[in-house]
Amino acid sequence: MLPRYLLSTLTRIADFDAHAFDVHPLPQTQWATGDYVVGQVQTAQGPLAQVELATGRMAHQVEGDLVIGAFGVRQATLEAVGDWQSIRADGLMHNLTLAGLFGRLTSASYLLPQLPTLGYKGHVMRQGQKVQMQDFVPPVPLVPYTRPTILIIGTSMSAGKTTTARVIIHQLKQLDLKVVGAKLTGAGRYRDILAMLDAGCDRIFDFVDVGLPSSIAPPAAFQGSLQTLLSMIEAEQPDVVVAEAGASPHEPYNGAIAMATLAHQVQCTVLCASDPYAVVGVSQSFGIQPDLVAGIATSTQAGVDLVEKLTGVLALNLAESPAQSKLLSLLQAKLNRVPA
Repeated sequence: MLPRYLLSTLTRIADFDAHAFDVHPLPQTQWATGDYVVGQVQTAQGPLAQVELATGRMAHQVEGDLVIGAFGVRQATLEAVGDWQSIRADGLMHNLTLAGLFGRLTSASYLLPQLPTLGYKGHVMRQGQKVQMQDFVPPVPLVPYTRPTILIIGTSMSAGKTTTARVIIHQLKQLDLKVVGAKLTGAGRYRDILAMLDAGCDRIFDFVDVGLPSSIAPPAAFQGSLQTLLSMIEAEQPDVVVAEAGASPHEPYNGAIAMATLAHQVQCTVLCASDPYAVVGVSQSFGIQPDLVAGIATSTQAGVDLVEKLTGVLALNLAESPAQSKLLSLLQAKLNRVPA
C-alpha cells in the first residue's frame, strides 16, 4: 500500500493537488528557505501528531505518511525554535509549526508536547528543477499602499492578537465597511487569517501569499516581499485593513519593518499584552503609544485597572459587551465614521 500524501498549509499557494511532480533528494548545498520538500513521518504520538492542511483543517498523521512542506525558520519565545540549516546528514526534521514549516528543532519550551519527527525524502521537482514557494507568487504591479489601517501588535506570541482582531473586524463590519484582514509577520499557520475571514473579512492575506514560510528573512528581502503583499491588498481597495504583526516587534520576524512601513497609514494601534508590565516594556522600548491595550493582560478587571494605572492608555476586556461598545466608538472616531 502506497503512503498517502498530506499537503500542508504552506502548499496552499501551490498546485500540487492538480499537477504532477517528482521527489528527489538534493545535496544540502542546494537547499534554501522556501524550498518545497517531502518529509516522511517517523514518529507521530501525542497531541501534536497532526498537520494543518492547505484548507486550514487539522489532520491526524500516522507513521509513513508523506507530508509536503517548506524549509523555513521559527524562533518562538513560548514554543519551538528551529531551522532547516540545522538538519543533519541523517535527514531528521520536524514540522515546527504543524503547518509544514520544516526544520530541525533546536530548542523547545518544556510546556510544548513532543513534536512528531520526519525524515527528509527529497525536494519537490519539476523538469529537473526544485520547486519553491516563490514559484507560485503571481506578478504583482507595485503600487503605493494608501489604505486606512488598524494595526495589532503584541508583547509576545499568544498575547491575544488574533482574538482581538476577530472582535475588531466584527465591529468594523457593523459600520458596513469593506474589510481586508492581513497577517504581516509570524510563522505560517492558516488558522489565524481564517479566523479573520470567519469574523467577516471580505479578503484575507498573509506572508505565505508572497512566498514566505515565515517572516524571518533578511530585512531587504522581507521589505520587498512586504511591498508585494501590500500591493496585493491595495488592489482590493478596502475601506480599512486590519493588520496583525505576529509575535512582538522585538523578535526576529521583521515586525519593526512592518510597523515602520505602515506608519503613515495606521489610524489606530492596538497592543495586545501578555501581562500589564509587558505593556510598559514594549511601549518604552519601541516608543509606542498605543490607542488601546487588549489581550490576556486585560482578561480581568484587575488587569484592566493595572494597565491603565501604569500607562494611562485605554484598556478593554473585549470579551465583554460594554467593552465592545467602547471599541466601536473608538474605531468610529479613529476612522472618522459618524454613527448611522
